Amino acid sequence: MQIQPLSFRQLFNLKPKTLETRITNFYQATQNSSVTIQYILTLKVRNQLGATEFDHFLKDLVRELFMNTKATRTMKRFFHYFEDYFMAPEWQTLSSKIVPQSVTPQRTFGEKVVSKVRSLFSLAHPEETNEP
Repeated sequence: MQIQPLSFRQLFNLKPKTLETRITNFYQATQNSSVTIQYILTLKVRNQLGATEFDHFLKDLVRELFMNTKATRTMKRFFHYFEDYFMAPEWQTLSSKIVPQSVTPQRTFGEKVVSKVRSLFSLAHPEETNEP
């Protein structure tokens, strides 16, 4: 049986129950965790746009993917968007498992650079920061 990937139109128009069935069937047939995570992340965007019925959508499947499968590059890339799907101790364990320690200094360095650029921008344009 050929499983068709979901289109963006389907992801943003189908009802939650239909999407739940299709995404679950897609994952069971293909075992493609990367695409499955991308679908669920798309539905998190749909939730942020106002479709509240997608809050914590397919939580059990997400937890299964991150806790029991080998982390793919896509899973590592989008891992932080699913923090609310896990309890704090689980999140700490998964963070140390999925995100290598070498990423943390780079992330800290990036945050410092952004902070410095913002401060320089505010010094260069003080009239813009004083507006109510």
